[in-house]
Amino acid sequence: MTTPPSAFPDVEKLVVDVLKADPALAGATIAVNAPAGFDGTQSAVLVNRRGGAWIGDQHVDMPLIEFEVYGPSKTAAHVLANGARRALLATIGKQLGANNVVHDVEEQDGPRWLPDYLYRGANRYLCVIRLSLTVF
Repeated sequence: MTTPPSAFPDVEKLVVDVLKADPALAGATIAVNAPAGFDGTQSAVLVNRRGGAWIGDQHVDMPLIEFEVYGPSKTAAHVLANGARRALLATIGKQLGANNVVHDVEEQDGPRWLPDYLYRGANRYLCVIRLSLTVF
């Protein structure tokens, strides 16, 4: 059995870069953390790794990526969620960063409407997508 690398790829940064490069998502905040002054009504996609698995023999990282997607209306948040999903699903076969190739992208959950109790006025959808990245 092969041991995992001492540090997994920064998949959050890789996904943020993919989403920021997509013209359909222009105008939305794409980040790991909510920006200062965020109240849940702005257009935003917050990207977080929510676990995953390392397949040592194949040198594959399989992170679960969660999108918290916000918009000024429920419809706007839904459109933005679909745009973010489409952008990430389109990475199959592409190199991300210097040392990672995407072999598979599989939606696990979403988009699903979920009220946000931290931001009372928020319109929020959640999506969870599993990536399969070869790390070289």
